[in-house]
Amino acid sequence: MSQSKEMAKELPEDVLVGRNAVLEALRSGRGINRLLVAKGDREGSIAEILALAKEKGIPVQMVERSKISSMAGDMRHQGVLAHVAPVAYAELEDILKRAEERGEQPLLLLLDELEDPHNLGALMRTADAMGVHGILMPKRRSVPLNATVAKTSAGAVEYVPVARIGNIAQTLKALKEKGFWVAGADMEGREPCYEANLTGPLVLVVGSEGKGMSRLTKESCDFLVRIPMAGKINSLNASVAGSILMYEAMKQRLKTE
Repeated sequence: MSQSKEMAKELPEDVLVGRNAVLEALRSGRGINRLLVAKGDREGSIAEILALAKEKGIPVQMVERSKISSMAGDMRHQGVLAHVAPVAYAELEDILKRAEERGEQPLLLLLDELEDPHNLGALMRTADAMGVHGILMPKRRSVPLNATVAKTSAGAVEYVPVARIGNIAQTLKALKEKGFWVAGADMEGREPCYEANLTGPLVLVVGSEGKGMSRLTKESCDFLVRIPMAGKINSLNASVAGSILMYEAMKQRLKTE
């Protein structure tokens, strides 16, 4: 086996290299988390790649060509490398339309700068089981959809749409104008989750590992709910907390049917 074939075999499944491969991925709407482009490259198809990335809101990092070469091995990368998602990202409007077509009150999960791919995969698995219509995540400072997320989700990545959003506060404001209520998970929440009304159009907000929700996100919530605990540890893993809230929301919705 040649060295190039060995390198091709070792290339991660969530990485694409080469101008044609990346350009076709962009044109087809495939989910792309981030692009690396060699500094100084602006001509030919690179210009189209950069324009499409800007149009789709995909982060682009200009790096030394040597960095791309070290990641691509002996594969011909032509100065461009893409970190791709296992599935395409969804649009928020498509998620809302999905709930409407089902005749269901929309239930969304917003993750405020979650960073652990295992937590995201676990939350996706629960979201599928609890009837969540979609997950919202900021484009920056959040874990992207990748191979680890797909594996941890046990297939749920194929069924639970994920939309990348810009400003969280603006997104929540727009959803409130559509009739949504926003419930944030917080240890200092006034209501236990089982006493709060989690029916109707709802966004459940779960903060990042360790830090929880940011101040601005917390201020954008209509109300904060807590999960009562009887043990000595006063906090839960983000995926566990999110799963408990999703279950409570599903239970309340089943009662109102």
